[in-house]
Amino acid sequence: MSSTLIWILFIVVMILSRLVQATLQSRFDKYGQIPVAITGAEVASRMLAAHGIRDVKIVSINGKLTDHYDPTTKTVNLSEGVYYGRSVAAAAVAAHECGHVVQHATGYAPLKMRSALVPVVSFSSNVVSWVLLAGILLINVVPSLLWIGIGLFALTTLFSLITLPVEINASQRAVNWLSDAGIVSYETEPMAKDALKWAAYTYIIAAVSSLATLLYYISMANRRN
Repeated sequence: MSSTLIWILFIVVMILSRLVQATLQSRFDKYGQIPVAITGAEVASRMLAAHGIRDVKIVSINGKLTDHYDPTTKTVNLSEGVYYGRSVAAAAVAAHECGHVVQHATGYAPLKMRSALVPVVSFSSNVVSWVLLAGILLINVVPSLLWIGIGLFALTTLFSLITLPVEINASQRAVNWLSDAGIVSYETEPMAKDALKWAAYTYIIAAVSSLATLLYYISMANRRN
């Protein structure tokens, strides 16, 4: 891929990223006004109990859309708006995070792959910028150094790509359970699905951005060679 096409891809990704973030915020604000009978914390508790999972804690954390499941501490961390919220948006987010818990409990393969990459990607993320910079500056002295940096960055791209099926599957589990449990109705189920769909788009944008950056570095290395 030529450098011109890569830069065009960067620009498109940047524009799409802003649109997705704005739409995501709009959707969550909108569906945050549609009531359900129980709080996000209660949704999480019921979903875990329904799957026989009793060793995971549900806690409230600061921030907005900071919700996540931490398998190392076995905690479902819900932002205050989700933890205490009684809305379609809160229910969808809480169920989505519990979807990750169910994935963990059932040995969902993509999640296992992503978890296995975490320590490697954590190391790569800390050093990759320096290795790439050194590789660019020393391209005529140590040409292999840039390719080492590209290899490290490729690990972060792989992590982003593996994250996609993990997030999409968690959302599918969430919507299906919310519907089966009667927490969302025929009218509100599409709202929960729509909210999680736009959340998934952020991961797609991140993966495409990482892939575009990887292609840029590969193109640069090929030109220097």
